[in-house]
Amino acid sequence: MWKRCLWGGTALWILTAIATYATQNTTLLPTLILLGSFLVPAVFVLWAYERHGSDLGAALIPGCFLTGGILGVLGASVMEYYLLNPSLWMFLGVGLIEEAVKLAALMFVLRRHPHIHGMRAGLVLGATVGFGFAAFESAGYAFNAAVTMKGIDLHALLETEVLRGVLAPFGHGLWTAIAGGVLLSFRRPDGRFRLAAPVIATYLGVAVLHALWDSMHGIAIWLVARVTDTGLSRALFAQGYIPAPTDEQRHLFTLFSVGGTVVITLVALAWLRSLAHQAREGRRGARVNTP
Repeated sequence: MWKRCLWGGTALWILTAIATYATQNTTLLPTLILLGSFLVPAVFVLWAYERHGSDLGAALIPGCFLTGGILGVLGASVMEYYLLNPSLWMFLGVGLIEEAVKLAALMFVLRRHPHIHGMRAGLVLGATVGFGFAAFESAGYAFNAAVTMKGIDLHALLETEVLRGVLAPFGHGLWTAIAGGVLLSFRRPDGRFRLAAPVIATYLGVAVLHALWDSMHGIAIWLVARVTDTGLSRALFAQGYIPAPTDEQRHLFTLFSVGGTVVITLVALAWLRSLAHQAREGRRGARVNTP
């Protein structure tokens, strides 16, 4: 199903984009935004469900994706509005808040399913909540890109959806899969969640990865200033640009920003792979011990 969803959804998104460009019909914008924002997250959730979570029940997947995603976006928006102010540590605050609300949303959805526990279930359902969060967040970013003071900017809308679609598998879904896997591996048989030390440490770890991902643009600018010895202040980290950059600085910025994002992604993927290996070993051990 995930392959049919991928190719069919991509074809529909392309057709909608062509029709919107040809007709300039703004009533097609919601369709274009929703297709572009939900396609990749939904495909990865279907893949995870079909490959690793078919025994969890089909009804639980949309609940985690929709309810978890909406609650996560709402909770993060409210908390970031009231708790965060522009500063060098703002992105760390964003990471801590968003990873916390996604885990809270996962626990809320699973509160009436005490039998759902274990590393594998946590990886699948955590990823589902994370991808739900990513889908709704991407829809918001696409809408903001489209609506400008000069009218509707379709080019910016499509560019935003393509970029976020490509990056979607390496962001929220990946981080919440890691945190959800550890969370459910420590869940009690009676359904109560244990915030054990490994759960807290994992949450803090994915929050740091999240913060580094979000702040990589500013980090790259700061590194360029340090490497080229321009004497520029660290305020550039928050401002997000270098005044009159040279060609060397442009190349270094691309290297640091892209390279840093790749390193963060590789660390997260290695962490996820380690947890998936633990889940497989646990399943093998359970089969061996079953009379």
